[in-house]
Amino acid sequence: MKETVKLYSKKAVSYLLAFLRWSVLGLTVGVVSGTVGSGFSKAILFVSGVRSEHGWLVLLLPLGGLVSVGIYKLCRVTGIGTNQVFKSVESESKVPYLLAPAVFIGTCLSHLFGGSAGREGAALQLGGSVASLLGGILKLDEKTRHILTMCGMGAFFSALFGTPLGACVFALEVVSVGHFCSAAFFPAIVSSVTAYGVSLFFNVHPERFAVAVDPELGFGVLWRVMVISVAGAIVSFAFCHLMHLSEKLFKKWFKNDYLRIAVGGLVIVALTYIVGSRDYNGGGIDVINRVFSGGEVRYEAFALKMLFTAITIGVGFKGGEIVPTLFIGATLGAAVGSLIGLDPSLAAAVGMASLFCGVTNCPLATIVLCIELFGGKAMIMCALACITSFLLSGNASLYTAQKLIYSKLNDEEINFSAG
Repeated sequence: MKETVKLYSKKAVSYLLAFLRWSVLGLTVGVVSGTVGSGFSKAILFVSGVRSEHGWLVLLLPLGGLVSVGIYKLCRVTGIGTNQVFKSVESESKVPYLLAPAVFIGTCLSHLFGGSAGREGAALQLGGSVASLLGGILKLDEKTRHILTMCGMGAFFSALFGTPLGACVFALEVVSVGHFCSAAFFPAIVSSVTAYGVSLFFNVHPERFAVAVDPELGFGVLWRVMVISVAGAIVSFAFCHLMHLSEKLFKKWFKNDYLRIAVGGLVIVALTYIVGSRDYNGGGIDVINRVFSGGEVRYEAFALKMLFTAITIGVGFKGGEIVPTLFIGATLGAAVGSLIGLDPSLAAAVGMASLFCGVTNCPLATIVLCIELFGGKAMIMCALACITSFLLSGNASLYTAQKLIYSKLNDEEINFSAG
């Protein structure tokens, strides 16, 4: 009996110590990530506003690209991005500390001069870099550092988008789809919620999109949702492959980093003037807001955003693919919805859910994100859309370092790498 009491007492102490340890680490990562993330969010908002007021700045995109490449070479982080952060979660490799300032400045330059890029790539990289720095300062062991990296990824995502629960699940799910590190749940939610609180303190407004209708379950709505979901899965597959093909071809055609990004910048400038619109420069949150407020949507908008983004990221401009993905999903959904008679805001929400899940392979994170972004009105429709897209998009992924642990077709462990 005494031995049993001793054993349980020992276990209770170990769990209590783990609780205290992860609370402190999660709070630390959350405060640091929330502070830096808030500054990053305000910087992106500022440079995007400057670009909107001075449209001619897009002409300087090639110059901005040259500066970005120079900064990466100066910091010795050339070629390091989100995929390397993913790999650091499962290996002994560390995220370079200097990646943080490089991706911060590089992403700001992309947005200032009109590159079609988002900010989540920078968020994941900043989170990984900050977590790696903290792990080094605190001399943490490798397994703890892996968990801290996931916490940093989720915390930065939370600070930028204002979606703490979705950010937490996304950070845990995206590296190895189908495999969750249970020990990371508590510190990840602590860091994400803390970062969200810090961002609110600094007046960073969370992203929210209003769905105008509260749809009732019925065949008339469900078949329309399924049409958009299938279209989203197809476009997700195409977008992932276009992104990888663009990077591969540009690196093949232009070996020199400076030449490659300068040529890509010139192509984006030319496309901007050929299209005759600035909608495809930057992330595109303003266009998404316009779609949800009932604004007119060009049927070709999703395809043009795919092209602009594939070139921007493919030639080496910094940023991310998620905000452009949401742009593509919203415009695709609204365009298809207008053809089949579905409310534009609901159709846009369904399209965003379908595209996000299709390119990230994160159904649980997508469902939680949709609840935070759209509220409860479109919850069932978005859940149906993301699960449909998850299956039909195959093994495509934006992230070549992502692993799919289980097959989407049957109960079989495949451990498939998207790369």
